[in-house]
Amino acid sequence: MPGEKQAEEAIVESFNESTENEEKEVELEEKGDHSIFSVKSLLWHGGSVYDAWFSCASNQVAQVLLTLPYSFSQMGMLSGIILQIFYGVLGSWTAYLISVLYIEYRSRKEKENVSFKNHVIQWFEVLDGLLGPYWKAIGLAFNCTFLLFGSVIQLIACASNIYYINEKLDKRTWTYIFGACCATTVFIPSFHNYRIWSFLGLAMTTYTAWYLTIASLVHGQAEGVTYQGPTKLVLYFTGATNILYTFGGHAVTVEIMHAMWKPQKFKSIYLLATLYVFTLTIPSATSVYWAFGDQLLDHSNAFSLLPHSAWRDAAVILMLIHQFITFGFSCTPLYFVWEKVVGMHDTKSICLRAVCRLPVVIPIWFLAIIFPFFGPINSAVGSLLVSFTVYIIPALAHMFTYKSASARKNAAEKPPFFLPSWTAVYALNTFTVIWVLVIGFGLGGWASMANFIKQVDTFGLFAKCYQCPPSPSSVHH
Repeated sequence: MPGEKQAEEAIVESFNESTENEEKEVELEEKGDHSIFSVKSLLWHGGSVYDAWFSCASNQVAQVLLTLPYSFSQMGMLSGIILQIFYGVLGSWTAYLISVLYIEYRSRKEKENVSFKNHVIQWFEVLDGLLGPYWKAIGLAFNCTFLLFGSVIQLIACASNIYYINEKLDKRTWTYIFGACCATTVFIPSFHNYRIWSFLGLAMTTYTAWYLTIASLVHGQAEGVTYQGPTKLVLYFTGATNILYTFGGHAVTVEIMHAMWKPQKFKSIYLLATLYVFTLTIPSATSVYWAFGDQLLDHSNAFSLLPHSAWRDAAVILMLIHQFITFGFSCTPLYFVWEKVVGMHDTKSICLRAVCRLPVVIPIWFLAIIFPFFGPINSAVGSLLVSFTVYIIPALAHMFTYKSASARKNAAEKPPFFLPSWTAVYALNTFTVIWVLVIGFGLGGWASMANFIKQVDTFGLFAKCYQCPPSPSSVHH
């Protein structure tokens, strides 16, 4: 017992020393030019607990805010609210598991005197260090594919939203334009530098959520409004997987933790961020569905049913800016992976790294033009990618990492206070894997792909203007 205690204390001390050293290095760099220090640290260089909370909350809810009423119309209000709470809590648990595995990996490496200066630890490296190359390959494949399509979804959302302000250009043309705008995220070095963007992003989402809520209540129930959902299993599980996707935004947890000065403080941050997100998603989705009911089945973007006004235009513009920020959140880990592949990750020049990163944006741009199905693509990505990336793989990885008695005895992080035994932790992890595999991936995958194929059959690939109202000329024809 005394030996075990000493080992734990040594791990914590080495971890604290390394993070304190990093803080001191940052302070020394900033003191070199005191005139710029205050502005730079305020806007550009973040690593506190508050920065991590803003990053998590801002990244967790973006364009899905506009598709949740669509999900409610598919599955009904009661199921929508219950599943939001359920997947929010389940997502917070798996984010906690990822944070524990990061701390375990980093503490082990730092005992081996490995330095992470100018190197950002990523999820696949955690899996590699704890479980070996096969886990690394699986984690890399799922994580990169999910983040790739997460970026695609943000780009599609940009085009979908701006169309409700300016209908002179079709959505495909807007995708070209916003693809070029989002490519500028290559100049943001890391998650340290998202301090002001995370704060602004969450403020913009908060405005949009409460605009949707208040505008729907002021509008009142549409004439002849009906609430038939759920009518079909395929629609029910499509809506459920969109909610699974909504609370599966923790694929960038490791990168956010690595940007923190004291990453061991991250453990409860994602849950606190989720609790705030509930105050945005539940009132807005409930109010819009109450106002428009089954009309939402053919309108996956909530903006499309609300009357044109300056308030709506403001919400659209703010969501566009936030989607640009979220595009950066999704793409930055991909930039890191690509930098490591081509050997540019240690380069300090922002311009050289930006040029190196540009090839990552091209396939995202292309895929957004091929599959412009705003709404249905969220469910497809949720069931096929999010289910494994941020639910199943973290739960399995945690179980395999601590499967031996010695690993559990020397764990850098013991079970949390609300699950004091390893047996309870393993039981919850097993439930997570089975539930998400059967409900999220199995039934959700079947439903979301059936709906996605229906969109392809109806609108075709490379659709010029997905779900746009027909022009007067085409109606006359």
